[in-house]
Amino acid sequence: MKTKKSSFVLIFSLFSFISSAVTADNTDLAAVTTSDKRSPENIHRNVARHPLETLTFFGIKPSMTVVEIWPGNGWYTEILAPYLKEEGRLYAAHFPKESKVKFFSIYREKFKQKLAAQPVLYQNVKLTELSSKAISVVSPENSADMVLTFRNVHNWMSAGGDKLAFLSFYKALKPGGILGVVEHRAKPGTSIEAMKASGYVTEEYVIQLAESAGFKLLARSEVNANPKDSADHPKGVWTLPPTLRLKEENRDKYLAIGESDRMTLKFIKPSK
Repeated sequence: MKTKKSSFVLIFSLFSFISSAVTADNTDLAAVTTSDKRSPENIHRNVARHPLETLTFFGIKPSMTVVEIWPGNGWYTEILAPYLKEEGRLYAAHFPKESKVKFFSIYREKFKQKLAAQPVLYQNVKLTELSSKAISVVSPENSADMVLTFRNVHNWMSAGGDKLAFLSFYKALKPGGILGVVEHRAKPGTSIEAMKASGYVTEEYVIQLAESAGFKLLARSEVNANPKDSADHPKGVWTLPPTLRLKEENRDKYLAIGESDRMTLKFIKPSK
């Protein structure tokens, strides 16, 4: 028969094991956000993008199958790929291969070159694609533990593919899987037309898109909030850094504001 002391030791040991595992995951994640395998320019932007806090909020684990949507030049891929390399898998759902949009073709090719330049680091990255014209196979159906998208919703709105994108995410995720969304945040009541023009999207609209696809909102975080950003600029969100579309005009003003105010939303695909 177990004594109270032995039961206490067992419970304490179990708690210590769980705490150590969580700490180890966070330590590994923190390490890759500042790793010398990343470009110095990208590391410099950690202070604006908060990757450690953002991914921790979403609940990422190194054993997960994760889909990164429209990774662009691979800013987040530099973190996700090494973090998932040993135990997990990363699907990078990039711009459509057959797209006639020059910007898409250039960035998809640059991303492929980035993966090829460090084959060991990116060995568990599988390149797929997301189209704005149809529900896409960003990963095999019901295969992903997590789908992540960073500042992309406004682009899908402009192309008319926002609803299709969220349906694609729902199809890819396992029941109980997590969708993490970071997006430039518009003021409540902003019209659809203004969202498309400015690059800022209301939280209400993003939640509506997700819930229409079948997701449930789990939590919100202010980790990427920027109260200095009025979300009202001559060239929309691209007025601010890093784009600075006005170039030298009021440059110091926009640098002082910093990168955009952003929502950070966590959704779940309900288990049936």
